[in-house]
Amino acid sequence: MTGTGTDLADPRLRALQQYVRAEAPALRAAARELDRHPDGSTLYPKTALLDRLATLQIPREYAPDPLILDGEEFHLLSATERVVFHEEAAAHGDASLLLAAPGSLTAGMLVASLGDGAQQERFFTSLQSSPTWTFLAMTEPQGGSDATALRTTLEAAPDGEGFLLNGTKRFIGNAHRARTGVVTVRTGPGPLGIRCALVDTAAPGFTASPLATLGMRGVLGSMAFEQVRVPAEDLLGSHLPPTRRGMWGWLHSFNLLRCVAAALAVGLARATHDYLAGHVAPARLGPLAARIHRVRALTHEAARAVDADPATAVLPAAAKTAAASLAEAVTAGALELLGPGARLDHPLLDKWARDAHGFDPMEGTAHIQALTVFPSLQR
Repeated sequence: MTGTGTDLADPRLRALQQYVRAEAPALRAAARELDRHPDGSTLYPKTALLDRLATLQIPREYAPDPLILDGEEFHLLSATERVVFHEEAAAHGDASLLLAAPGSLTAGMLVASLGDGAQQERFFTSLQSSPTWTFLAMTEPQGGSDATALRTTLEAAPDGEGFLLNGTKRFIGNAHRARTGVVTVRTGPGPLGIRCALVDTAAPGFTASPLATLGMRGVLGSMAFEQVRVPAEDLLGSHLPPTRRGMWGWLHSFNLLRCVAAALAVGLARATHDYLAGHVAPARLGPLAARIHRVRALTHEAARAVDADPATAVLPAAAKTAAASLAEAVTAGALELLGPGARLDHPLLDKWARDAHGFDPMEGTAHIQALTVFPSLQR
């Protein structure tokens, strides 16, 4: 196998790797189409890999149709499986299209962490029977990465029928496409007043629109909630102790999400390296390949650590930071190697260079990750 994506030693993971490598190239043309028409709210590239992904990442008890490869079942529930899948799909397909794909990735993690049995069954059974886009709405215009600065409120409705949701969210994946998702809200003061709620986008008072971005076009959007009614049964975590209803659930989920973000960034760097191999002398690519291999190894190590202990935070934060920096450096270096006019002469590389800048703010900027990594270095 050429390039920077060496075959995995584990036969099970290698089967998944080879499956994605075979299916992912079909994503590239679809990604170019999305890049040209980012506002298409119903745009759904019909590729076999995206169709399959839409029914994965769902707990086993709600997923009767797993991916079967060489007699092995894959649900894409472990960090390691998700990293392999997303890295290969980004390396041979397109990272931004994966972020715009339907499925349960971010919202599903919160529902799995905070939802009771009835909520999980309703959410995941619906996705299995009718795959669609979902969202996790956390970031707000005023707060950015500061999840504790929430201004979106969820208050008891005056008529006693559930709650009323008010506020705005920005930089939300698939905001303008999703049918359902999870919104982080403030129900009271302090950290215990931060909760999560399931929200149906068809509810009166909900509006959403795509965000115009330079890279990862068609992925992000904004949301507004004006007196949106949320039934009491859609407030997540009510069956849990107060200390575990809000940020506790996020923090564990984010460790896994950061591994996935790192995998996507590594995949984009690998795609860029392999593209350069057809235009630049191999001797000039050695240092680039070595850096990709190091960050790739860190990302896989982080995934194994999260599978062993979901509370593990340092390695996922380090891997996500290193991978985001890698994607930016590799794509910028590729444009420099190809000389003036590279963006015009190599439109695919131009797209990847724009997309690469979307990884740093994903699941927390480098500054946020530093707050996790630095204390461990002082011990």
